[in-house]
Amino acid sequence: MNRLPLEIGSVAVSTAGRDQGRIYAVFQELDADFVLVVDGKLRSMDRPKKKRRKHLRATGNVLREMARRLNAGEIVQDHELRAWLKEEEG
Repeated sequence: MNRLPLEIGSVAVSTAGRDQGRIYAVFQELDADFVLVVDGKLRSMDRPKKKRRKHLRATGNVLREMARRLNAGEIVQDHELRAWLKEEEG
């Protein structure tokens, strides 16, 4: 199955678990199987959720500003993340 890559800042939808259907942004790549995801609400920047890549469906959108700031070592606030994800939702 051809899947879109999950990189830092990628927007993804959970496809399994009790959080199924929730929209997340990838916060950190751990290894080939796991990433850390955040949404700014239940999963804040200081409490990311460890999630298997196969349980996420990438939307194809990337939060470029989030990725740039995280790669530069800058802090991203939860309210900024919520605003970016809200724009992505519609």
